[in-house]
Order: sequence, then structure tokens, then C-alpha cells
Amino acid sequence: MSPAHPDRPALRRELLAARRDFAASPAFQTAQAAVVDALHDLLAQLEPELLGVYWPLAGEFDPGALPLVSQLARALPFARRDPAEMVFRRWDGAEPTAKDECGIATSTGAVVVPDVVLVPCVGFTREGFRLGYGGGYFDRWLAAHPGVTTIGLAWSGGETHFAVEAHDRALTLVLTERELIAPE
Repeated sequence: MSPAHPDRPALRRELLAARRDFAASPAFQTAQAAVVDALHDLLAQLEPELLGVYWPLAGEFDPGALPLVSQLARALPFARRDPAEMVFRRWDGAEPTAKDECGIATSTGAVVVPDVVLVPCVGFTREGFRLGYGGGYFDRWLAAHPGVTTIGLAWSGGETHFAVEAHDRALTLVLTERELIAPE
């Protein structure tokens, strides 16, 4: 095992650059299809009552690529900068016309708490910890909702090592195009 990366912002920049390169490669579409297949099977097993999804940023897995998602009740995150917090809002599946305070497409529906949440990962560890964009929005939400099943969606190239900090929350599962990781 390689040592933990000492600088999270630098690690985040490295992983985002690698993800941009990966997203521009022919392997990206194959990886997206592999995650669609595995996620379909996983969600069929979990049978969420309300699925928390996210609007994909460049290079992220697109939950909308999964046909099953359109058949489920779902919600999108809404982030506020001050105070820094995130909630989920019910979403009807139509192209969002609103943006949250971080500039990400979102819903204007009622605030809800999904029972299963798909979480985008810039990086991840085998222990189920994720590296996001650095705002801590998902970590705060996860800390406030410990009973929710969380599925980190990541590309296998995002596997890394970093020192876990007090605010970090482990995900229930991490799914990549290569495998499903169930941290102990």
C-alpha cells in the first residue's frame, strides 16, 4: 500500500486532471456502461423508496444514463454556501432549471431525505472514504443522516490513500467500473 497523500488540495487537482484525461479517452464510454450495468443490479437489490442522485459534473458518472433511475422517486442535492449545508430536494426528472449556490443544477422540489444516495467521488479509499471537491457538503449531510445507504460512484483510477480527518464519513459501498467495494 502506498503512503497517504499529505496534501488533499494537490491530490484533488491530480485526480481531477487524471479524470479529465480518462473522460476524453475511448475507455470512458465502456466504463460508463459497466457502471450502468452494476448499478442497475445493485439498485434492484436495494429497492430504494427515494433515491438521492446528483447532476453530473465533467467526467463524473452520469446517473441519468441508468434507465432504472427514471422509474424511481428521486431527489437532487441543493447546496448553500452560508451557512455551508446541503439538503436534497424532490426531483421530477425534468432538466433542472435552477442552480444551487455552488452553481450546480438542482431541483426546486420539497426538501426530502432519501434512503439511498449516490455520491460522486473525485477519489476514494478501500475503506470507503471519499475525496470530493473540498466543500464538505456531502460529509455534513452524511453525518446528519447516518442511517442512509450511500453508494460512492467513482472511476477505478480514483483509488488513492489519504489521511482520514474527523469530518470524513465512510460510504456504505463504493462502485467503480471494475468492482463493488464493501468496506468493513
